[in-house]
Amino acid sequence: MQRRAALVTLALAPLAHGAPELNGLSQRGRARFRFFGLHVYDIRLWSAAPVTAANWQAQPLTLELEYARSLEGAEIAKRSLQEMRRQAAITAPQAEVWLAEMQAAFPDVKAGDRISGSFEPGAAAQFFVNGQPRRRVADAAFARLFFGIWLSPQTSEPGLREQLFGSNDR
Repeated sequence: MQRRAALVTLALAPLAHGAPELNGLSQRGRARFRFFGLHVYDIRLWSAAPVTAANWQAQPLTLELEYARSLEGAEIAKRSLQEMRRQAAITAPQAEVWLAEMQAAFPDVKAGDRISGSFEPGAAAQFFVNGQPRRRVADAAFARLFFGIWLSPQTSEPGLREQLFGSNDR
């Protein structure tokens, strides 16, 4: 149960919470993730330009997850790796490296905490915790698969994906 809930991996705070990573961005979509009816997190998609299912991999964007409950950072990282494997084969050595990066990026969270991730197409993922820079993973494949947890057609949550793209995908 909690493993599924730990799918949460990124978040960013709105400007009212002093999140510099949101400067110049507009909220494009939002969704609420529930597991067995329990509210786990709210997720928001931010970008400078509209984001669609067809173009998300080609433009910078930020995903913001605001947690509604406590989760262990190590479990968030493990679940994220499982979700990334839905999109592509990942070798054991690569999985080990990426898991270590995510464990360093994701602390234990409690209700109200935010982890955000900024996607740099073809380059990297930059993570923030409650508006503070936490870790940058300079690996294009990692970044694409990580953000694909929510945005790729292989997501385990297609309804959430649809809500994130909002009216921009119509």
